[in-house]
Amino acid sequence: MNYEALLSFLGSALGCVGGILASQKLTDFRLRQLEEKVSKHNNLVERMTVSELKISMMEEKLDEMESD
Repeated sequence: MNYEALLSFLGSALGCVGGILASQKLTDFRLRQLEEKVSKHNNLVERMTVSELKISMMEEKLDEMESD
């Protein structure tokens, strides 16, 4: 049996699997970072909506006070 061919195949297979695993780890890491950024953005949007409503209410109160 040709052991050189078998060892060559095994080395190539292990290298390929190792590359796939490393790539998957990097993809998972980047996906987690992106999820964190989206979460922060959504939190900001929610806070801005509340702030805009409060500002609108304050403007209405101010207009009422000025008209009196």
